[in-house]
Amino acid sequence: MTRRLPAPIPWLAGLLALYLVAPLVAGIEQAGRADWHSVDASGLIDASAVSIASATVATAIIAAGGIPLGYLLARVPGRAMAALGFIVQLPLALPPLTSGILLLFLVGYSAPLGRLFAGALTDSFAGIVLAEVFVAAPFLIVAARSAFAAIDPVLEGVGATLGRGPLELFFRVSLPIAWPSLLSGLLLAWLRAFGEFGATVMVAYHPYSLPVYTYVAFGAQGLPAMLPVLLPTLVLALIIMALITLLGGPRDRRSSRAERGSGVALSAPRIAAAPARQRSDGVELALQLEKQLGSFHLELAWFPQRRRLGILGRSGSGKSLTFKLIAGIERCDRGAIVVGGRDVSQLDPAERAIAYVPQSYGLFPHLMVREQLSFPVGADPERARYWLDRLGLRGLEERRPAALSLGQQQRVALARALVRPADLLLLDEPFSALDAPLRSRLRGELMSLQDELAATTILVTHDPAEAALLADELLVLDDGRVLQSGPTAYVFRRPANETVARLLGAENVAEGVATGPDKIALGDDMILEVGGPALRPGQRVGWGFSPAHARLDASGLYRGAVERVTAIALERQICVRLGNATIKLADGSTAAAPGDLCRFDIDPEAIQVWPLD
Repeated sequence: MTRRLPAPIPWLAGLLALYLVAPLVAGIEQAGRADWHSVDASGLIDASAVSIASATVATAIIAAGGIPLGYLLARVPGRAMAALGFIVQLPLALPPLTSGILLLFLVGYSAPLGRLFAGALTDSFAGIVLAEVFVAAPFLIVAARSAFAAIDPVLEGVGATLGRGPLELFFRVSLPIAWPSLLSGLLLAWLRAFGEFGATVMVAYHPYSLPVYTYVAFGAQGLPAMLPVLLPTLVLALIIMALITLLGGPRDRRSSRAERGSGVALSAPRIAAAPARQRSDGVELALQLEKQLGSFHLELAWFPQRRRLGILGRSGSGKSLTFKLIAGIERCDRGAIVVGGRDVSQLDPAERAIAYVPQSYGLFPHLMVREQLSFPVGADPERARYWLDRLGLRGLEERRPAALSLGQQQRVALARALVRPADLLLLDEPFSALDAPLRSRLRGELMSLQDELAATTILVTHDPAEAALLADELLVLDDGRVLQSGPTAYVFRRPANETVARLLGAENVAEGVATGPDKIALGDDMILEVGGPALRPGQRVGWGFSPAHARLDASGLYRGAVERVTAIALERQICVRLGNATIKLADGSTAAAPGDLCRFDIDPEAIQVWPLD
């Protein structure tokens, strides 16, 4: 697609590009006037060797400390670390000669380190390296900090739940993902060290580095002798810039429009011959969690009895934080996490035997599907082959996540979580990124998987339909506190209050008085029939239901006057007066108009009722 750029941008970009290219063109133009005979070839070769060697040693030193420092600056919060990040970048703002003077205060003849090393840190190869490290290190530190900060911390958290320790995660996850940016930073640091003059001339005038040799040659022989002297610098700079382009550029993701689709082209799963049935009654689970994060406070106690569990709540209610506490990615301030009869709250994530699939799926972008499934400690190759077939992933083993559709990514994340034994499987909003048809399809597949898994599953969701389908026991959270818990069917039919009812999808909310175990008086002699557990006569209650559970019917139980008609897509929604309440009904084809009387039915089992006392 041809993209039209705003008018000033090409002009401004072109002017600067022209200015940067012009000196190179001017130098090429002067090639015929260069004084090649006056060049001291031996001195030029020695100076070039000194610069190449010192820049290489300096870059190795910078890499050894700069990559870990960039990681710490990206991962460790706090004012002290922010101040350190500011200070270590100061050499970028200092004039090179100033940098050299500051170094002399540290390593000069009369300085403490200078006396300790008997002056060996100045006017020496070591002095050149020290000067280059000081001025070039910030280039790598800035690149490393940005690269590590761009990595989703969820990846390290998921890796920890797969049995890997912090050092393994650094070398196997964070470092490979950040490597293209780190490589660019290293090459830029090398170039900066190679071309350093100001700090070097202050700390180590001898032996000559190439920039110092160029300065001396210019003073002795003038401009005609400069082109031969500058030639090695230009050649080496071109080589390094070519390496930056070839090695530091974006990887080939091998993605295509079909592969990255929403899942429409996803092949149907090929079901392998299932191993011995894995279903059990689940694992004993008890949670008492308390965590303060800034102004947000989570306090939760839950002792579920089923093996298909759900946590439901709106965004920001603490659902994902609860999962991170259970998995060990975050530590509780107080409380206990009992899984299978043991308190795992003080164990590292790798020791908890808990599988975790985050909302973003947490696939490592640098690993292919087969590598994702072999990454967990204790991964069983036979189980990996089974889940590849069971989840329809056969043939995708050599693809990276960017070359998979969202549906395929979700399946890979699920397979990776299942290739090692786990007592508990945590699924954090696994369908939130999928379109409606694929979401419906994968819900059904997950429900069938739950029947064959030995592990207890906990699903986090904000979708009541998912909770009703995939959880037998439900915990409802809001603003870090438990609003209600219990069997899913009971919670849906008898929510603790209106907030819970609305989180569970209730609309048409109104009030009434229970007149019997299954009847609510709405005023005007209107009685609403409800299902579920018996009500206490005389109790004030709230009630509600979804418009989808009511239908117009000429012989319906209820009658009301139409108050308003609203067009919604291909259907109409009508507001009808029912006793002292106004409710909404979906109306697909009738020609009801305001003021008309109509009859309708409401599914009594779909009406949610809660106490108002």
